[in-house]
Amino acid sequence: MSRPITPLDLWNLARVGQPEPLPDGGSAVVPVVRFDEDDSGWSRLWVVDRAGSTKRLTSKARNAGAPAVSPDGARVAFLAKSRGSSDGRQVFVMSLSGGEAEGVSNLPLGATSVRWLPDGSGLVVAAPLYRDHPTLEATAEERVAREDGKPRPVVTEDRIYRYWKRWVSGEMLTHLFRIDVGSETPTHLTPWLDRATNLDEETTGMFDVAPDGTRVAVGIDVYEPAWDQPEFAIHLVSTRDGTVRCIEERDGQRRRPRFSPDGSSLVYGWQPDPLFYADRVRLVQHRLDDGHETVLTADWDRSPSGWEFMSDDRLVFAAEDAGHQHLYTLNPGADLPDRITDGRNDHGPRPAGGVIWHRRESSQAPPEVAVTADGVTGIISSFNNPLLSEIDLGAYEEIEIEGADGAAIQVQLTFPPRFDPKRSWPLLQNVHGGPHNASLDAWHWRWNTQVMAAAGHVVAAVNFHGSSSRGDTFARSIRGAWGDKPTTDVLAATDALAALEYVDEGRMAAAGGSYGGYLVSWLTTVTDRFRCAVVHAGVTDLMAQYASDITAGREEGIGGVPWDDMDAVLEWSPAAHTHRVVTPTLVIHGNRDYRVPSDQGLAWYGMLKAKGVPSRLVYFPDEGHWIEDRGNAMVWWDEVFRWLDRWLGTEGDVV
Repeated sequence: MSRPITPLDLWNLARVGQPEPLPDGGSAVVPVVRFDEDDSGWSRLWVVDRAGSTKRLTSKARNAGAPAVSPDGARVAFLAKSRGSSDGRQVFVMSLSGGEAEGVSNLPLGATSVRWLPDGSGLVVAAPLYRDHPTLEATAEERVAREDGKPRPVVTEDRIYRYWKRWVSGEMLTHLFRIDVGSETPTHLTPWLDRATNLDEETTGMFDVAPDGTRVAVGIDVYEPAWDQPEFAIHLVSTRDGTVRCIEERDGQRRRPRFSPDGSSLVYGWQPDPLFYADRVRLVQHRLDDGHETVLTADWDRSPSGWEFMSDDRLVFAAEDAGHQHLYTLNPGADLPDRITDGRNDHGPRPAGGVIWHRRESSQAPPEVAVTADGVTGIISSFNNPLLSEIDLGAYEEIEIEGADGAAIQVQLTFPPRFDPKRSWPLLQNVHGGPHNASLDAWHWRWNTQVMAAAGHVVAAVNFHGSSSRGDTFARSIRGAWGDKPTTDVLAATDALAALEYVDEGRMAAAGGSYGGYLVSWLTTVTDRFRCAVVHAGVTDLMAQYASDITAGREEGIGGVPWDDMDAVLEWSPAAHTHRVVTPTLVIHGNRDYRVPSDQGLAWYGMLKAKGVPSRLVYFPDEGHWIEDRGNAMVWWDEVFRWLDRWLGTEGDVV
């Protein structure tokens, strides 16, 4: 007999990574992550063919990921390290016909991504070095010096000195190296580099190798001064001697360059507004002979991601649309792209041999490997079928309500398993973060709506004004007034759902993280209709967000700057309106959260306690913006469910 899904199931399910196909398109190498009972995650590489059969390539002892298939399809390069090791991942190469993997790098801080040279003679590798020790030898010496474990003072004049949950001032900078097959000495291609190529630790996709192997295209910050408000421009770096040339320096962000199959041009993503992270991405084609540029998606009001060239010069990419994500192709000279999938959430396209490998997921199914060919998409892997066969998942539905300015607002509903519409159920408003993200019909490994619904709630996710997937104007509509239209939209959705026979208007709650935590805390300043609230990593004081890792462009989001117009900053700041807050609130925060510093949560909790509002604090000393450790995640879910049950009485609703 099947059972409802639990938080532990999220950690027992396999997390299927990006498939990297062989050149003939008949099979792909796929990383799959699983977690042990001791909370450690480990990744294996598998070969999946189009018929769905699988073959394991790497053992559990080797934590292997980020595969790159050689141009002849005979070998795979990947990153790996021994399980339990604190060292960085090194580059390995192994034959796809079997045998042992051979280590080909000994980089002092490991590597972060790898690509083959087109003739298979070597690899281009992204790897970090310490910013103040920009050679392999100097970084190796500095690493030894830091083994005493003593914390070092941070002294900086950089505006960006930390990012998400790590410090970047005086820390690591991603460089590029060429490693020739059979050589033990890497060639440092970017010894001159003193700028960011990528702020994220994940560097997969940040660079591309030209079809003739002579150049690498990569985005590098060109803003003056450095580490202030990075603006990335595309640079060409020689794979022979590391000479570099910037192909274009204009306002905006330029990322993810991709060479055309004949090497005559490249395509990159351009966001003209460098201070608006959700600015619509335009695909731009740059001719390398004369520098002429064409905006390929000038008339398309969606943002492509993960673009790749197909062999016939078409581009394939993913893009969000109305709470879903589909794959599209763009023909040379076409005004608009063609949608080629109609699933709930498709992403990561990799074309090969006339087919497109990618991943497909939905709110009712975690990601698996899929192939699209001749307009037909099929899921071909089944890593999670055994566990899913034991689980009874809830139904999913989409409705529209009228929100702010009379706009049609999408509301995604997830129902408890064995849902009975004749019963009365508590409502949980699950408020997404961003704010310029969206609730997608996708599988979320943290804020999973199936797990929330299985605990006895009807779960609503509103794609309010400011959300992505509805076009640029819709996303920009809340700048300078974070709490305005989204509040109208969420409360309008709450009104519509409360009127339904199966929703108990006396048992409603709101929960959200990051901007979602902001909007939930703001909602408690304008209404008392929610019986309780959950604020995870929530922005509660807009002025205090100047302690965040990224401050450039903040005035556009929050409505002003304190030194010019304090009233504008305070207008939409929850901390300035706590006199109206009476809603019992669970406050959750991680100590290493530099995007929304933890004092935001501690101050909100302190104000609620001082005011006499029932509240509870869950503080994770070793977590950042997200809860990434399985043991901590179990505590997180337990605390959230206990809080909801305490105020909504949901225990009797679990069927």
